[in-house]
Amino acid sequence: MAPEMVVESGLSMVDFGKELVADHTSVVSLNLFVALLCGCIVVGHLLEENRWINESITALVIGLCTGIIILVTTRGKSSHLFLFNEGLFFIYLLPPIIFNAGFQVKKKQFFRNIMTMVLFGAFGTLISFCIISLGALHFFQKMNIGSLDLGDYLAIGAIFSATDSVCTLQILNQDETPLLYSLVFGEGVVNDATSVVLFNAIQNFDVSHMNSSIVLQFIGNFLYLFLASTVLGIFVGLLSAYIIKKLYFGRHSTDREVALMILMAYFSYMLAELFYLSAILTVFFCGIVMSHYTWHNATESSRVTTKHAFATLSFVAEIFIFLYVGMDALDIEKWRFVSHSPGKSIGVSSILLGLVLVGRAAFVFPLSSLSNLTKKSSHEKLNLEQQVTIWWAGLMRGAVSMALAYNQFTRSGHTHLPGNAIMITSTITVVLSSTVVFGMMTKPLIGILLPQPKYTMSMLSSEPSSPKSFTVPLLDNDQNTPSPLDLFLRIPSHTVHHYWRRFDDAFMRPVFGGRGFVPFVPGSPTEDPTQQWQTEGAEAIDENKTILIQTRR
Repeated sequence: MAPEMVVESGLSMVDFGKELVADHTSVVSLNLFVALLCGCIVVGHLLEENRWINESITALVIGLCTGIIILVTTRGKSSHLFLFNEGLFFIYLLPPIIFNAGFQVKKKQFFRNIMTMVLFGAFGTLISFCIISLGALHFFQKMNIGSLDLGDYLAIGAIFSATDSVCTLQILNQDETPLLYSLVFGEGVVNDATSVVLFNAIQNFDVSHMNSSIVLQFIGNFLYLFLASTVLGIFVGLLSAYIIKKLYFGRHSTDREVALMILMAYFSYMLAELFYLSAILTVFFCGIVMSHYTWHNATESSRVTTKHAFATLSFVAEIFIFLYVGMDALDIEKWRFVSHSPGKSIGVSSILLGLVLVGRAAFVFPLSSLSNLTKKSSHEKLNLEQQVTIWWAGLMRGAVSMALAYNQFTRSGHTHLPGNAIMITSTITVVLSSTVVFGMMTKPLIGILLPQPKYTMSMLSSEPSSPKSFTVPLLDNDQNTPSPLDLFLRIPSHTVHHYWRRFDDAFMRPVFGGRGFVPFVPGSPTEDPTQQWQTEGAEAIDENKTILIQTRR
């Protein structure tokens, strides 16, 4: 018995020692990665005024340099500090990015241009999806890149239809070009949601036997995911608003308010995953609802905290993703599969870039012309320069494309099929080239297309209408701009927003609070509710009074 006990004890000590070594290695990797994140933030801050290189490009370049160093130190064995897991992205990194997009969105501008955004973000994405899928099916079958089925080709269409307009948004000035900024931002968010919904719908169907019944089921499933996910996000957002309004958490603890808002936001995402819905769409609309109701029900200190907390989490998650993509670009395991035919890999990447260019042009210009037909005012129509800017803004591919590609073509970051390896390396190449090359060319291109600010007169809101207070541009400087009186007379008296405000004031805000609701917290700064309950007509009069004053000056 004694020798057996010694042997068992010895084995357990050896296993324990291996676990300690593994844990220590993980700690070292995490320390290095956190240091790299700090480096990205510092370098991005130093380059901020230049605006030629944003945090995304900085993280990619630092990731590439780090991958080279790791390759040299490991003698070509690895370029990673740890392996990518698509679950890590979808469960922990994507939720704060999408939620913050909805939480910080300029709701009035967003919903004022909602039809154009839906045209670009939903219908445009479907057009791009069809062109990329058909193009990949036509070219890749002739190139014989591997054993890809019809589902893989459709997935490729969804993967490369997901845009990343971060570079363009950092250069566009939302005070000078509000319409353009709003369209690029709104289209990017709707586009990401549509791409993920498409991707999930493809995975839920056996597309190997495509027929009219399968197509109808696919369309029905797509619409169901879109609508059900939106309703779920709105429901969770309203639930959080009702709880915070009724229970007055801030009366005793600001921490509880902040914690509840963060947890309810994440709960909406996980609830969508539980019911097999589009979590990205759910958390986005949850963010919009929480910024409209929940955020205004909290105390002032909680508002400041949550606004910066959500923005910080989103910022760090984006840097994390691009930093890893930079290191993964040098992964020896994936490139080993394509080392015997580098020309084929370059050809696949070039074809994908070409399909991205053509697929985006195929809907931006026709849909812009269609949108212009519905606009009566000339300053609301998109001219050719603005259309080219919108086309260029969606050419970059980023984190969503990478995560979807990993989900489709790898298992826990590994791939063992040549066709899958080619698609992963091609996705990395497209993301790197589009982000770095197109991203660095964005500033000079916009300088050529939009040489002078189109919107110069603006006013600051007397109170924040969303978690991220903003300046509302009012006039166009060109000679065709109508006078302030003409502009005032052209404002429609009965718009969708007008009816929504009436419904919101009469039914929604008395129940769920929101702007105008002042939490009863003794000693806490409060806002004047009489200035916050305004109708659409009153807001329009105030805005045009400001225009007249500025014009006289």
